[in-house]
Order: sequence, then C-alpha cells, then structure tokens
Amino acid sequence: MGQVQERIEQYADEIRAEGAEGDKLMRLSDTAAKRLRESGAMRMLQPKQHGGLEVHPCEFAETVMSIAAMDGATGWVTGIVGVHPWELAFADPRVQEEIWGTDQDTWVASPYAPMGVATPVDGGYILNGRWSFSSGTDHCQWVFLGAMLGDADGRAQMPPVSLHVILPRSDYEIVEDSWDVIGLRGTGSKDVIVRDAFIPGYRTLLASDVMDGTAVKASGRTETLYNMPFSCMFPLGITSAVVGIAEGALACHIAAQKDRTAITGQKIKDDPYVLYAIGEAAAEIAASRAALLETVDRFWDMTEAGKEIDFEARAIGRRTQTAAAWRAVRAVDEIFARSGGNALHRKFPMQRFFRDAHAGIAHAIHVPGSIFHSSALTQLGGEPQGIHRSMI
Repeated sequence: MGQVQERIEQYADEIRAEGAEGDKLMRLSDTAAKRLRESGAMRMLQPKQHGGLEVHPCEFAETVMSIAAMDGATGWVTGIVGVHPWELAFADPRVQEEIWGTDQDTWVASPYAPMGVATPVDGGYILNGRWSFSSGTDHCQWVFLGAMLGDADGRAQMPPVSLHVILPRSDYEIVEDSWDVIGLRGTGSKDVIVRDAFIPGYRTLLASDVMDGTAVKASGRTETLYNMPFSCMFPLGITSAVVGIAEGALACHIAAQKDRTAITGQKIKDDPYVLYAIGEAAAEIAASRAALLETVDRFWDMTEAGKEIDFEARAIGRRTQTAAAWRAVRAVDEIFARSGGNALHRKFPMQRFFRDAHAGIAHAIHVPGSIFHSSALTQLGGEPQGIHRSMI
C-alpha cells in the first residue's frame, strides 16, 4: 500500500460520511476536499520539483480505487483532477510555475472536449465557449480546456485542429445550476463558460502532440511516468474510479447480507443462488481490477525499456480498460438486484454506489464501439481510420 493510500485510510469513515453530504450539495464537500489535499492524492503524478510524488501509475490507480470504494464521487474527482498534473509536467515551465509556484496543492480541473474556439491573436489566442462536465471544479483554481483552433472570424478551422488550453480561475465562470444529475452528484461536474479570455501561447498545447507523445519529447522529460501513452494515462483515473465504486458496492452488499434473513425466513448465507451470484460478481470485479492494472504495468515496463507501444497494443489496452469498467458495473447490477428492498433507501450507501457506477460508464472514455472495432480490425490486419483512431 502506497503512502497516500495509507494516509487516506485514516479518513475512511469520514470520507464515507461526507459522500452523503456531497450527494446533497452536488459537489465535493469542503471536508472531503481537505482530506484529499492533506493526503497528497492530487500530487501523485505531479513532478517532484513541484512537490509531487511521481508514483508508478498503478499506485495512483489503486489509490483512486480505494477512495472510490469509500465514496464514488470522491474517488472520481481524485481520478480526474489527479491526472492533470501528469500533462502539466510537460507543459511550458512558466505555466507550471504559475500554478504551483506559491501553492503546490493547487488543483486543475478540465474537460478536454473541444467545446470552444481559440482565435489566434498576437502572443496567443482569444478563447470563447461553454464546456460541460468539469468535475471537482469548485475546488480548483485552474482549468484545462479543449478548444478548436479558430480562423480570423472566430470559426473553427477546417480541417480541425484541437488545442489544450490552460486558464486561471479568474478567466472562466462556473455555472452553479448546471449539475443536477442522478449519479456522481458529489463530483460537482458543472459547466464552465469563457468569454473573450486571452490565452498566452505558452499556456497551450496541441492536443495531437499530447496524444502522440510529441509534447513530452519536446519538453525534454525523460522520466518513464511522463512518457507513458496519453491513451493509457488519461482514462486510468476514470476507470479506476468505476472499479473502485464496484468494490465499494460489493463491500456494502456483503456487510448488509451477513445477518440478513429473507422474507421467506431463509438466511441469506444459506441461499446457494445468492451465494453463487455474490461469488461471480466478486470474481468479475477482481478481474476488472487485474486487467486494468496489468496493462498499465506492462506499458510501464515497455516505456522504461525504450520500446514502442504501437497502435495495436494501445488499441487492445483501451479495449481492456473499457471492458473493465463495463464488466465491473454489470457485476454491481447482479449484487444490487439481490440486496433487498433496504438497498433502495437513501440512508444506506448501496443506492449511491449503484447510481455512481452507472454514471461512470456514461463518460465518453468508456464508449466501447469504436475502441472494440479498432482493436479487432487492427488484429485482423486492417488499418482503422478517422474516428476509429481517436483516443488510441
């Protein structure tokens, strides 16, 4: 168990209790955010020169799982916000200093989806747009946003060029009433709006350079951590949160069933059908965890050895990652269906794990269609094109 995970375990009961509060607030509670800061969870992938820990990504993933098993929303915010320091590590040193120079615990939100337009001007860009799903944004002071490169009239250029742009809190507005959902409510994944903000050129990265590794090579970073594929690292925190939520649901279910007696008078521990379902679900969740971590560990070894992780390997890795999330959530369905009527009560956390798990697979990174298509086509000797190469 890593040092951050050991620290966070000390707050486990508090984080579980704050999960219900975050669900009501529709954002992470101040107490939960404070505990994450104190644990160092958001600095796990941060460069050492800025107070980071530079841990192995498997340690990061296992910590996210552990937190998500306490409360899904807290784990989700850890996985999303916690991966941003990884990309910042190979951004311009000036923006790293702006963000972490006075406070190494400054958090950066997102999303990366190119929902805005960045129009070139002298020294940088003028940015406009509205972005959805900025997880944990209330507790962040900066944000990563995806944007399309614009022409002189402020329209997206064709063919499209996507940027990752970095803004301080003073340059964007959080839309307070934009997050009222059925699952992952405590993540506070609100909309953000940018109106005519000037973005210096050094606070931008070409999305294609980030995704194909050009950006990290240009930065001079040689650490194995920062040379890992973007398509492995970016989904990692998100899928780890979903697996952790499933583990939390399983633990919650088992604790509730130990002394439960069905309306028929039969003790649950004497019902062979329920026992089989619990065993199968537990095995599926464990398989999801193992598959996700195995890919990351193997990619780490290849990166460290200087070996290329080609498109086929990355596509299979994304297939494994996406399948892990869906497999874990299907297992949650099996145990929830056998949890009895008490699982429906808001006073018990089982219903929140169920809602959060299903919300987690709604993220774009878990859409299986093109990923499964691309991995199979590549293995059959084909050459995926267009959208079928996206995020691989």
